Amino acid sequence: MNGQYSAFADVAIFEAVRTPWIDLGGALSQVSPIDLGIKVGREVMARAGIEPQAVDSVLAGSMAQASFDAYLLPRHIGLYSGVAQAVPALGVQRICATGFELLRQAAGQLRDGVQLALCVASESMSRNPIAAYTHRGGFRLGGEVQFKDFLWEALYDPAPGLDMIATADNLARRYGLGREAVDRYACASHQRALQAQRDGAWVDEVVAVDNQLFELEGYQPRGISLARRTAAVSEDSHPRPTDLASLKRLHAVHPGGVQTAGNSCAVVDGAAAALVGRASACTRPALARLLASAVVGVAPEFMGIGPAPAIRLLLQRSGLNLDDIGRFEINEAQAAQVLAVAHELELDSARLNVQGGSLALGHPLAATGLRLVMSLARQLRQHNLRYGIAAACVGGGQGMALLIENPAFRA
Repeated sequence: MNGQYSAFADVAIFEAVRTPWIDLGGALSQVSPIDLGIKVGREVMARAGIEPQAVDSVLAGSMAQASFDAYLLPRHIGLYSGVAQAVPALGVQRICATGFELLRQAAGQLRDGVQLALCVASESMSRNPIAAYTHRGGFRLGGEVQFKDFLWEALYDPAPGLDMIATADNLARRYGLGREAVDRYACASHQRALQAQRDGAWVDEVVAVDNQLFELEGYQPRGISLARRTAAVSEDSHPRPTDLASLKRLHAVHPGGVQTAGNSCAVVDGAAAALVGRASACTRPALARLLASAVVGVAPEFMGIGPAPAIRLLLQRSGLNLDDIGRFEINEAQAAQVLAVAHELELDSARLNVQGGSLALGHPLAATGLRLVMSLARQLRQHNLRYGIAAACVGGGQGMALLIENPAFRA
């Protein structure tokens, strides 16, 4: 099978945390993704009881140019998180699988001698710019003046001439998924997420964000200033009561399609961080062992099916089968998309996205992969399950999957 497979030995995720996912235009809407990244970078080291000076690699990712200093995002996250000035920083990007790619890159660096890597993914969907790419030379008299919404246009793939919603509609047609089935899945995701939130399922991974200053001796201070006179945010804002009747009333985005605003992922802001090091060097129980990764390419017009071949490659090369996997966390870009993957792999709903997914929580592009992995790892520990797979489709036609193991598993 074509694709890239990587197996990892002695690699562990020591700790991982995230901010709450907050709706577009909400309390995080004016915060630079760099500052969100600094927040989780500092917090993950504090939670792990690790001094910043112990980190010898910084990896960070963010999709949109959501601040004027966006090019400096990896470096400034490292510096203002307290990592030693001599430690280099690297920007990583694989669109919706950026969070996975951060972990893959960290594991690869461990092979090259790195001892501890700080991985941070941060996304401000609210600060996606209204952009122009052809005006550097000025405006001609009577010429076309064109500015476009980067957030909206980034959802469009000019190769097949389709937006991401249309690619999910393509999968619905290919797999015979009607509007009823798609809405029912979305309703279940919303209800599962709301129940998980009530049960405190994410308490251990979510860190509250408040107004604060980040100081670095000899340099300009940075900080977080929440919008709408908000003092702090401590839980995801999008989960809410949802019923099938309400979802059915929504119009499809494209005529004849099945995807609506209600059965597509929510648009949110947020950041996540993880510490990756050698399992043999971990002085306290690790959150998870990182065993392997797989990434594949698929047709852009069916980009949402990407997790299926990625998971197949992961299982084929690792020697495991579907029955060995206790939980699957597959990003819910669109309901039809994740249903198509489940149909292709013959996954049962009892092991798939059991706490809901991005339909209910939201999908801050770069950060979602880390959320999927940390939530999956905590589920494995809670239920004494050994293996879990997190996967996502990627705009442009890719799929990526990670295999993790519960280090506390008892047979």
